[in-house]
Amino acid sequence: MKTPDDAITCWPQTELSTEADLRPVEGPEADEQLATLAKAVGHPARVRILRLLSRKEARVCSQIVGEFPLAQSTVSEHIRILKGAGLVRSREDGPRVGYCINFAALRRLKSLVGAI
Repeated sequence: MKTPDDAITCWPQTELSTEADLRPVEGPEADEQLATLAKAVGHPARVRILRLLSRKEARVCSQIVGEFPLAQSTVSEHIRILKGAGLVRSREDGPRVGYCINFAALRRLKSLVGAI
């Protein structure tokens, strides 16, 4: 059974990791990861997308576009950058793609920034 756009899900809750991230927060690998994550959140539109996704389980692109005074292609590019950094995950449901925030990646970003 298809769900309405506002009820799309990215993955079952059981797949979400709540385990502590024990990777080092210093060193070349951590520095590279922090730079990648910082670049991804380095634009106000991408920060707003993350805030939007943090308030709802999942959204399709048209729902995200509806929240911005930006072209669909611009919003799609911002989502692509967030996905590339691992901050956003997606799941296809037929022709629709649901986008969800990756809270584990946000926790990692917080720990990397906190180590500075």
